Amino acid sequence: MSGGTSLQKDRNLIAVIGDEDSVTGLLLAGIGHTNQQQKKNFLVVDAKTALSTIETTFQEFTSRKDIAIILINQHVAEDIRELIDGHNQAFPTVLEIPSKDHPYDPEKDSVLKRVRRLFGE
Repeated sequence: MSGGTSLQKDRNLIAVIGDEDSVTGLLLAGIGHTNQQQKKNFLVVDAKTALSTIETTFQEFTSRKDIAIILINQHVAEDIRELIDGHNQAFPTVLEIPSKDHPYDPEKDSVLKRVRRLFGE
């Protein structure tokens, strides 16, 4: 087993930052987790959620060694676009997802932008 593989095997969580419907659906699907330090792997964002809370949570999730994927509603990702675009590590992978009230716009997706750049589009 190579060193890289052993590091990735500990990444067994999906984290989510999103509106109440998105987070609730994913929690019902079984992704919810609270670690020994009482840190959760999800954040419900509503109109009252401070931008600094979203930024801090994203930075915390990207630095955790137990998270493999971060799902974030695209409209929330727009609020922290600079942080999303600045995240260039393979793990955790950041995926933008639509929400009930905000349809997915591929033009805003940072992963899709990177893919297009790679292929010279």
